[in-house]
Amino acid sequence: MAQTLLMPKATAVWLVDNTALSFDQIAQFCKLHPLEVKAIADGEAAQGIKGLDPISTGQLSRDEIARAEADVNYKLKISEPKVRVPDSKRRGPRYTPVSKRQDRPNAILWLVRNHPELKDAQISRLVGTTKSTIEQIRDRTHWNSANLTPMDPVTLGLCSQIDLDLEVEKASKGRPLPTAAELGATLQAANETENLGFSYDREEEKEIDVNAVFSKLQSLKSDRNDDEDDDRF
Repeated sequence: MAQTLLMPKATAVWLVDNTALSFDQIAQFCKLHPLEVKAIADGEAAQGIKGLDPISTGQLSRDEIARAEADVNYKLKISEPKVRVPDSKRRGPRYTPVSKRQDRPNAILWLVRNHPELKDAQISRLVGTTKSTIEQIRDRTHWNSANLTPMDPVTLGLCSQIDLDLEVEKASKGRPLPTAAELGATLQAANETENLGFSYDREEEKEIDVNAVFSKLQSLKSDRNDDEDDDRF
């Protein structure tokens, strides 16, 4: 695997300031255009970038720089790393420890119920199971279906929250937006609520009898006067 230079512009700034390398040599090593390196040397570009010493980072040796300074046509080569980290290549379903394998059906049931958009292959990658097991849990034909309880695979330690979020995001791309029926909406359409067919009888307004009102007031006034007279004795 080819090595990648860390922070190429910062490295170019350092090489311009601290070596006698040509613009073409720096551009070739840092994967930049020679004119961009010239602009860095003239102070027209990368003014706010602090130079990164490639010798301290182990990407160049002093001998390599000296060899390139002595020969204009020499191309700098990045140093081989002292420690090689193998590429993480995971094929097939995720490995699940023996102590947690009994929790996989519960995690699958949780994923099937809470994230129906996930495909079987995605569930298999998350919890390390087979498609046949997922189908059995979906169809309730699993041998232990009666005793299964939905449990979050993240809580069980079968997968990380980041992996779960990534799979859900992948499954949601290009998926149509949920309809009102899917969201369980209870609001009715306007055309359904305009004609509800409510029928109620309005009471007819009664004519007010003025004489009856005044006679009632007079009787109340006379009763009040009689009470005041009784209080005097």
